This record gives sequence, structure tokens and C-alpha cells, in this order.
Amino acid sequence: MMKSLNKLFMSLAAVAVVLFFAQCAGNAPAPAASEAAASAGTLSGLKVAYVDVDTLLAKYNFCVDLNEAMIKKSENVRATLNQKSRELETQQSEFENKYQNNAFASQERAQQEYNRIVKLQQDLQTLSDKLQTELATEQEQNSIQLNDSIKSFMKDYIKTKGYNFVFTNTGLDNLLYADQAFDITLEVVEGLNARYSAPAK
Repeated sequence: MMKSLNKLFMSLAAVAVVLFFAQCAGNAPAPAASEAAASAGTLSGLKVAYVDVDTLLAKYNFCVDLNEAMIKKSENVRATLNQKSRELETQQSEFENKYQNNAFASQERAQQEYNRIVKLQQDLQTLSDKLQTELATEQEQNSIQLNDSIKSFMKDYIKTKGYNFVFTNTGLDNLLYADQAFDITLEVVEGLNARYSAPAK
């Protein structure tokens, strides 16, 4: 999930940069030549910063809760499928033993039992596909919720802080180098967590 969320957040950031610039360009401060302005994160009159996506996703409680819930559901699905698979293997083994020992009353009865086991195999595959699809759908919905949560926060944050650009940084995927003075990750995480109310457990 982390990789898909990273990709989602990076695409969000690309849209956000354009959006934030459009919102703030009209209110951009005049270029300042002072060192104070430069140290405050301005570049030729533009106030810029970046967010480390890996850190954000690891520390944002909403994302953490979503990941934990998905892990739990994935484990439940795996346990369910493993149990049914073991039950099927037992029945297959019993059928093979009975067939080899001529324990069926007739060939017709053996064929009926064989057909029943084939149907169980098909049902198990259908169940597996269904559960995996449900997990994928829920993961996609979680990603959308996370996306919306971050977008909503960043819109307000940008207005409050007056940034023109906020970039994302994941390894070397987006920024080859960024001075840590421009890193606002922890501040963003703190703001996101302050707005997030964890569900009752």
C-alpha cells in the first residue's frame, strides 16, 4: 500500500503545485533581496518548501490507521483462504484413497464425488478472487480518502503560510537536492494529526 500511496501523493503534488501557484500567484510578495527573506524560504519572491512523502505517510496517524486496518483484513482473508484450502486438500486426499481402494459403491458414485470436489475447487477460486477484489477496492478507497484529507489540509495550510510552491520528496524521485531549511514535513504532519480524529477501537 505504501508504494501506491506514494505514487498517489506524488501525482497529487503535481496537481497541487499548479493549484497552489494559481491561488497564490496573484498575492505573491514582491521580490526581496534581504537575507532574512531568503532564510525564510523565498526564492525570487516565491515562498517554497517541500514535504518528505515517506515521513509523512509513516507519521500521519490517518495513514497509519488505514495501513493497520488493511493489514488486519489481509491477514483475515489469508487465514480464511488457507483454512478452506486445507479442508479441500483433505477431501481430495480422502477421495483419492477411496478411489484407489475401490471404496465407492459404483463408478457413478465416484464420478459424483469427483464432480463435487471440482466444484469446491471452483468455489474456492471464486471466493479468493472476490476477497482479493474487495481488498483492492477498499485500498483504492482508502487512497482516495487519504488524498482528499491531505489536499483539504494543504489548501488551508498554503493560505495560512503563504507558500507559492510545496514540492514532494521521496528519495530522488522528485528532488535531487533540497536544503533541510525548506523541509516542512513535520509541521504538516503535526497539522494533519491535529485535524484527525482516530476512530474508537
